Order: sequence, then structure tokens, then C-alpha cells
Amino acid sequence: MPVTDFDFLPGRWEVTNHKLVDGEWQTFMATSTAFAMLGGVGNHDHFVTDGYEGFSLRLHDPESDTWRIWWSSTQRPGRLDPPVEGRFHADGTATFEADDVLDGVPLRMRFVWSEITSDSARWEQFFSLDGGSSWESNWIMELRRV
Repeated sequence: MPVTDFDFLPGRWEVTNHKLVDGEWQTFMATSTAFAMLGGVGNHDHFVTDGYEGFSLRLHDPESDTWRIWWSSTQRPGRLDPPVEGRFHADGTATFEADDVLDGVPLRMRFVWSEITSDSARWEQFFSLDGGSSWESNWIMELRRV
């Protein structure tokens, strides 16, 4: 069975970001360009905004029907963050999670993809400091195809 989960993503996107910084939401614009690879079982994108750049690599493991997503950015140069792992659900949303350490603090991280169409999508990042019992949203991206 072909993998089609991220078929919506390749192309150029305008991204409205809402990011929680020091307890206050900041809004800024960015662009993202995504590329399919490996016959649909992988993709990568390049995210750019003023003073910040990021790169995602997504690979599908057909044996477990699991996606892994790695992130690297100019914020923590020279490293790939631990991959978030997860899958798409029957309702069209997708959830991915991983353990990570940020500024010396261990946390659980969650990515949620939702509201996916051919021309738009929503991505949201959450952190949990209590092992997943409670979650706080800290970054929302609203993508619109260019």
C-alpha cells in the first residue's frame, strides 16, 4: 500500500507563526519549501524567517506504520533533535511525540498536524514537563500554499 500521509506537503508555503516567548505570544511570518523523496516514504523541508532557519526530515517506517521527524535549526546548530514519532489518524490529524531536553530541562514534546487541505495546514507544538499528564502549546504554524 503506498504511503500518502504527507502528499499534501511538497511545495512552497507562507507560514504565519504564533510562538510563546517568555510567556507572551509573538506572531511572525516565514516561508517553507518542502520536497517529496524516496517514493513518498520521505520528505524534507526548509523553513526560513528573519534570523532563523530550520530543516525537517520525515521518514516512514512501513513495518510499524510510524513516521519519524527530525528537526535541526540555527537555534541549536550542528545537531538533529531526537525524532518525534507517530502517525496519521483516521480523522486526518497526526500526532508525534518524543522525549527531549531543552535548556537542561527534560520534557515530552508533541507535534500535531491538523486542518490539512491541498492548500493549507496547521502544525502545533506542545511541551509537557510532567511526562505527558498535561500539555502546553508553545508554537502554532498556519501554512498557506504559495
